[in-house]
Amino acid sequence: MTKMKRSQLTGMNFHYLHYPFEYFLDAMEKYQFQKIELWGAAPHCYVEDMNGSDIQQIKKEIERRSLEVVCFTPEQCMYPINLAAKETVMRERSISYFKKSIDISNQLEAPMVLVTAGWGYRNEGRSEALKRARDSLEKLIAYAEKKGILLALEPLQKVESNLICTLADLKEMLNSISSPFLKGMVDTIPLAVEKEDLSSYFKELKDDFVHIHFIDGNPTGHLSWGDGVLPLENYMATLAEYQYEGALTLEFTSAQYLQNPNAAIEQSLRTLDPYLK
Repeated sequence: MTKMKRSQLTGMNFHYLHYPFEYFLDAMEKYQFQKIELWGAAPHCYVEDMNGSDIQQIKKEIERRSLEVVCFTPEQCMYPINLAAKETVMRERSISYFKKSIDISNQLEAPMVLVTAGWGYRNEGRSEALKRARDSLEKLIAYAEKKGILLALEPLQKVESNLICTLADLKEMLNSISSPFLKGMVDTIPLAVEKEDLSSYFKELKDDFVHIHFIDGNPTGHLSWGDGVLPLENYMATLAEYQYEGALTLEFTSAQYLQNPNAAIEQSLRTLDPYLK
């Protein structure tokens, strides 16, 4: 069995929400992570709360632990952020929010910002909301290009969005814009919910597939590995087959991990260990 590199496992601060940011960084050092994906949300690194000196202090703390930020992921599902919003005020605020996120990513020397297309009203035509999302993304791409930052577009579950939820939806948007600064990614939860194959993302997107949120589920849940039923061995075989060398982010969003976030990391590391080198 071909194994993935341990260094590809990437920690994320989502389930460390009830602890100080430095506690999360100390845990990443303790568990020998080399890479982190930074979730930009209060009280950790919220885009609207940080100034230049705050960002530099965060960068200093990250570097002090010899960690590398592979992606900056501003919170965009729970907050009033929606690139496809029908309301002009919300849509423009969302564009501004992501531009600030691109600036923060640039200052942290993170190469990538995660974006989602947002959502449209369920009782309006999908095409109208999709056009608004595309227009917003085009504005962000123009800004990201100036900063040298890649945008990774993530499909969401259908309970979260009615725009980009499948590989076909993702390809539709990538093809309609066709920019080297907009790429595709996947989260194993929407992947499993839609009964898609991970291999299809490699086959269909090829070099436009750049990032993975790698978590267990039932099939929903964003769970620590070992708490769900997703086909880990199959996923690992696919990653090896396509020689994936990018990040595998452990994005645990379930509230069950908030009290003891380190336990979720420890369990996942034990479960994943046979597949790592």
